[in-house]
Amino acid sequence: MITIESLEKSLKAGNLQSIYLLYGEELFLLENSLKRIKKIFTASVGECVKGINYISIDENNYGEIIQDIETPSFGYSQKLIIARNTGLLKKDGKRKNADLQKIRDRLNTYIKENIKQIKESVILVFVEDDVDVKLELYKTLEASGIVCKFDYLKPFQIEKRVVAICKSYGVQIDGPTLKYFIDCVGTNMQDVINEIRKLIEYAGSGGKIEKKDIDALTIRKLESIIFDLTDSLGKRDIKTALEVLNNLIYNREPLQKILVTLYNHFKKIYFTRIAVEKNKDIIQSLKLKPNQTFLVNKYKMQARYFKKKELERILQDLRDLDYNSKNGLIDLQIGLETIICNA
Repeated sequence: MITIESLEKSLKAGNLQSIYLLYGEELFLLENSLKRIKKIFTASVGECVKGINYISIDENNYGEIIQDIETPSFGYSQKLIIARNTGLLKKDGKRKNADLQKIRDRLNTYIKENIKQIKESVILVFVEDDVDVKLELYKTLEASGIVCKFDYLKPFQIEKRVVAICKSYGVQIDGPTLKYFIDCVGTNMQDVINEIRKLIEYAGSGGKIEKKDIDALTIRKLESIIFDLTDSLGKRDIKTALEVLNNLIYNREPLQKILVTLYNHFKKIYFTRIAVEKNKDIIQSLKLKPNQTFLVNKYKMQARYFKKKELERILQDLRDLDYNSKNGLIDLQIGLETIICNA
């Protein structure tokens, strides 16, 4: 298995292997790599003709994959086959699919026995959300080609990419501003790219991105805004907390979504409080993903604002509000404002 950076470097150099398995949660970077593979292939053979030298396979036609590999590309030196979410590399459920298992075993044997011919005439790319690394087919693909897992990037990896993008456009951004930017927009690379492009365009070549630009131009994640709201509550600044809530409502953020996000946020603060008291690992207690570990200090800081009983009361108030609003006993906005005032 290779890293995302290694794969990107290889593709940037125009190097194309015969077999790829790309999978994971970071779909933006995965799709970018897939586009590069297709671009390199098209440049190599001259054009991409669907059904001739470009074949698309999914869960509906995975049974034809060996036939598609064997069929000549008629007038072209190579064929590109993209097999997306076929199920061939996923863990079997309780009710095994006998047909899928049969095709998986046949494909595994076929690749092992015909790898030389495949490498001469086919670029075979598997794209999956998730895979079972214990499958023989997975092991065969790993031994015969390139396997890359697209995990969500950690903040420092995102920062490195953002700095490189800014530099390529002659735009500066300092460390604290960069961290603030990621706090605001989150760690989803699609969102990061969309928002940094706006800021780069605004700053212009030779310019510098400032915190005020981020506040004025970026679309902040709801989770980031909830942190601000909770900070205000922790400092007993009810007026500012209500302003944050009303701004969310003014910007047409669904009230139910605000309620759910607020509940989940306070639940994490509650778990953080317990973890600190019992000297437990906060990352495990909150089940944070690698790209979310930077939030630990923020949760710890906010957990200091509230006593355990206060957090329990707030969580119960939010559960009661959910029930009462769904049963027409209280207006959801009024209920949220009441909880904030009583926090």
